[in-house]
Amino acid sequence: MDKYINIGFNIESYLLVSVCLVGLIGLISYLRMDWKRFGLLALASAMVGNVLCFIFVTLDFYTYPYRLFPQLSEMPIIAMTLAVPFLVLLSVRYSPQKWAWKLPFYWVLVHGVMLFESLVLIYTDIIQYEFKWDLWDSYTWWWVYFLFFEWFGGKVIPDHLRKPLKAEHLRFGKIGWVIVHFVLIVTIFLGGYYLGRLQ
Repeated sequence: MDKYINIGFNIESYLLVSVCLVGLIGLISYLRMDWKRFGLLALASAMVGNVLCFIFVTLDFYTYPYRLFPQLSEMPIIAMTLAVPFLVLLSVRYSPQKWAWKLPFYWVLVHGVMLFESLVLIYTDIIQYEFKWDLWDSYTWWWVYFLFFEWFGGKVIPDHLRKPLKAEHLRFGKIGWVIVHFVLIVTIFLGGYYLGRLQ
């Protein structure tokens, strides 16, 4: 049964409102830099993200039992329209120049998103996997989504609006290398732990 927002906020309400606020503030900060280019990228990523999600929900791959405005949509459309494009803009602006370094950058991003999605899946009623959908499906589609918009963003966002991480920060022994390996090791361990709990 769909759950409606109530006066006594619960964890689902706090999470969704927080995600909306972070996404909104982030989008505004980018639109102030160049509303046409970042706006186009944000609009495209929001449209593609919502269409994909609508298709997956329609096919009963997953559901969103708890939504702030269940009358509006079968999915948390406001949170997705604000937060996911903000992640796209953030990633396009800061992704390294060379693909050899973009991959570990996006690896950390996708693993971070999957960690958040996994915690939401386990501890809240925001999302629930259904027919033949699992973490691997989400993981694969997040990769496809972010890498597509990395390519598209490269066409839309000019170099002077980007601040790519320098490759030397990701080399062995540097802080970026430490962060990448820490995130990957922790998330892979937690993924294994989660899968082990399902057995």
